[in-house]
Amino acid sequence: MRISSFLPSMPRRGVAVDAGLPGRNFLRRTVNEAAPLLRRAWQHGQRGLSAGRLFALRGVAIGAAFIATAVVQPARAEITITLDRANFQPLPVAITDFAGDGDLGAKIAGVISANLKRCGYFVPLDRQNMPASMAGFDAVPQFQQWQALNIQGLVTGRVTREGSGRLKVEFRLWDVPAGQQLTGQQYFTDPANWRRIAHIISDAVFTRLTGLKGMFDTKIVFVDESGPKESRRKRLAVMDQDGANVRFLTRGEDLVVTPRFSPTSSEIAYMAQRRGAQPHIQLLNLDTNQREMVGNFPDMTSSPRFSPDGSRLLLSLQQGGNANIYVMDLRSRTTTRLTSTNAIDTSPSFSPDGSQIVFESDRGGQPQLYVMPASGGEARRISFGQGTYGQPVWSPRGDYIAFTKQSGGRFGIGIMKPDGSGERLLTEGFHNEGPTWAPNGQFLMLWRDGGGANGGRIFMVDITGRVEVPVPTPSFASDPAWSSVLTEIR
Repeated sequence: MRISSFLPSMPRRGVAVDAGLPGRNFLRRTVNEAAPLLRRAWQHGQRGLSAGRLFALRGVAIGAAFIATAVVQPARAEITITLDRANFQPLPVAITDFAGDGDLGAKIAGVISANLKRCGYFVPLDRQNMPASMAGFDAVPQFQQWQALNIQGLVTGRVTREGSGRLKVEFRLWDVPAGQQLTGQQYFTDPANWRRIAHIISDAVFTRLTGLKGMFDTKIVFVDESGPKESRRKRLAVMDQDGANVRFLTRGEDLVVTPRFSPTSSEIAYMAQRRGAQPHIQLLNLDTNQREMVGNFPDMTSSPRFSPDGSRLLLSLQQGGNANIYVMDLRSRTTTRLTSTNAIDTSPSFSPDGSQIVFESDRGGQPQLYVMPASGGEARRISFGQGTYGQPVWSPRGDYIAFTKQSGGRFGIGIMKPDGSGERLLTEGFHNEGPTWAPNGQFLMLWRDGGGANGGRIFMVDITGRVEVPVPTPSFASDPAWSSVLTEIR
């Protein structure tokens, strides 16, 4: 798949635009300085879009370039959205069917619309409410008809089947009140990749309108559960973040839990247990489908988690009635002990810069959260609320730590700052577990078991706690883990 080039901004009537490709530094500056259509209510997070990047994903070269409009417009108030509980209003947008290939164009538009709707920050216009006649892809939209529908952002596109059998997919994003193009792109790929192109376009639109990193061109690994509850068959599976394209990775001979992606999303570490044997950690290569056991420890190993650079693996090693945290160099397979207590230390997670580790420990009498240097050493407790805390995961932005909390017979998923301040629950119920961060640090997935004969289901929430939507899976599911954005993997 190839992302070829930007689509130049189309001028408003009577306005001339230089469609030449600017230099890379100017392009970066133009994009970084362009005001987003949506303004975030807080200040942390990604500040700009990088331009002209060249990526590689498992041998597939991908190049990207973005350009903001070159048209100088009169001063106008920004269209803004406030992401707080009291004033939040999703942005009305329209994603038209992509021209050129009726069936496929409608499918691509449908996936983009579903992605934007599911994240909760946008309200896509229903297809039946679209204008009866619309301008072609190469023409400037008739903004008055969209303004009459209160549409703020408009996505138009076109699909072309080339003689070689490849698809060319183009899109443009328009600021309707301003009457100008915000960005545009074209892609070349095999027809089988149409759904992935829709996710990539969704990310481009989401990023340009929110200033946040995308999350739609990603995968979820999880544990698929089928059969009676007392004898569930558990298989590793991977799917797109919206539940499509499910692929089973194991056959169900072993009990499998806690799968975790490597930073490149090419490997998965997970805990496996065969009947009559100790649980151990396995590494699965998704390209070759080869798997290997990590270490040859006599006792149980659990809670694997990769370092940010993928060179090391955190794990918890049981020794007698205690468990301590170790780190393994994946090249040399040497291990270093990081904690040494008469307690159960488990569920370690690196900070995104790799300098610190958050983990769960009952060294104080009940499970709580602690932070220590990545090399080991003194750990400081950061959780002090009522109840017990576990399964901490550091946000990829570094600003929050997600956790599971049990209090009063209920399980909640919450977040707190790395110093323990600002704790708040995002969702709670009979049984919620296993938070995993989206690569933009704005959303999490978790799994929930409602009790009884049924099993777990996966849900997505955002860090405001406002958005909570189910994620479809083939059957019952648990232990989700979110991959990196695939087009960002170098």
